[in-house]
Amino acid sequence: MPLHALELVPDEAGLEAVRHDWQRLRDAGLPSQLDHRGATNAPHLTVVSAPELPDAAIDVAAARLGSLLPFRARSAGLLLLGGERLTVARALDIDDDVVRRVLAVRVQVPDRAHLGWLPHVTLARRLDRADAQRAVDVLGHEDVVLTFTRLRRWDPDAGRVTTVAGW
Repeated sequence: MPLHALELVPDEAGLEAVRHDWQRLRDAGLPSQLDHRGATNAPHLTVVSAPELPDAAIDVAAARLGSLLPFRARSAGLLLLGGERLTVARALDIDDDVVRRVLAVRVQVPDRAHLGWLPHVTLARRLDRADAQRAVDVLGHEDVVLTFTRLRRWDPDAGRVTTVAGW
């Protein structure tokens, strides 16, 4: 079942920085989020995802996160998540106030997909474990600073993305 989501989206410079990572992976013949053909595919930081989002969660997100936009986050490393097949992501260092506000949104969604919150931007999915070192080498180790400017809602039932806050 597709999951509904609230997502934070970076400004144009941040979108380009993440898409550059996507392109580097693709150019190396590795899986990349650039290969995801969905019209709504864009670099983002997931706040919460669930089979459905209660109105309270959307209201809290608009009030608590919308008032912080824009905010900056530093990507200071890579994450490899999963088992036989890996997800490659940039880990994000996020201000404590943003984290507290995200957690205030997440508690409004009792059937959320994941407990806890690991802030990251996904770069690739379904990477063979044998290709992990190559992906790390391709992506390098430079820090990336992203400025998040928009909170959006993904509704897979309607196939629609709407802006909840920001620009």
